[in-house]
Formats: sequence, structure tokens, C-alpha cells
Amino acid sequence: MTKDKTSGKADGGGEKRPVRPCPQCSKLSVEKYYPFCSARCADVDLHRWLSGNYSIPAVELDDVDPEELGALTNLHDPDRQNGR
Repeated sequence: MTKDKTSGKADGGGEKRPVRPCPQCSKLSVEKYYPFCSARCADVDLHRWLSGNYSIPAVELDDVDPEELGALTNLHDPDRQNGR
């Protein structure tokens, strides 16, 4: 008996992943390309990751005075307002 590479479970009798919409095109996913419906949609997603389309926006704090930032932080933290 061989092990499934994705779940580490033995083949046969194991739980199958739920069918859900493909994150790229909304067709139903296929077990071979899960969570995608095809190799094409998986490749599109990989390309988006590698090209930087998926990113978390960041706010640069270079122009903010550290004392001003500390004062703003204290406004939102009741423990710091009371000197604890």
C-alpha cells in the first residue's frame, strides 16, 4: 500500500477532500489538482504568486515621528493610558 503524497494517508479507504469551487474559475475542483479544477488554473495561480500579484499591502512608517507613534498607540491601549 502506498501513501498519498498530499495527506500522508494510505491509498484506499481514506477520506477524500471535499469538492469545492476552483479559486480561479469557480468550476468544481478535481482531486488531482485540488483545490483547482485543472493544471491550467493551478499554473495561473502559481504565476500570480511568482509575479507578486498576491501580496500584503504595507504602510511605510519612515515619515512618522516615533514619539507621535507612541502617543497614538497609547490612545488605543487602556493599560498604557493608566500608566500600567
